[in-house]
Amino acid sequence: MVAALSACGADQPILMNISSDGTPDEFAILPTKPIEIPRDLASLPAPTPGGSNRVDPTPAADAVAALGGNAATLSRGGIPASDQALVARAARYGVSPGIRTQLAAEDLEFRRRNDGRLLERIFDVNVYFRAYRRQSLDQHRELERFRRAGVRTVGAPPAGTE
Repeated sequence: MVAALSACGADQPILMNISSDGTPDEFAILPTKPIEIPRDLASLPAPTPGGSNRVDPTPAADAVAALGGNAATLSRGGIPASDQALVARAARYGVSPGIRTQLAAEDLEFRRRNDGRLLERIFDVNVYFRAYRRQSLDQHRELERFRRAGVRTVGAPPAGTE
């Protein structure tokens, strides 16, 4: 009976076992920006169905602006001129157009193989960290490796204070 019930699961494995408990999400509610009246009402664009409004919340753009960046770069199409050299260097051996689909399929297969044992699935045990353990880095060992190689690690605490 347990084996029969364990087969009644989702198609895709959920490693983190995150579920909604019915509580409200306080981050889902964003306040609107204050209404602004332009100097010339004739200069306003015609409204478009499904288009954005000037007072719609833009949390990503607001965060970029708060950190000193240019929020306009989020909405521009194409590659900014400042990033052309970086993109050219990264794409020097070619670009696979279906890479996102390929990686999603490979990750789904990996998660299916590492979905946990029968009792872990029955008792809703989190197997995420065990499944991805071989792909994680030991941050302290990497920091020491960089320091031995002479790399400046200004973002890390000084040696001996860990």
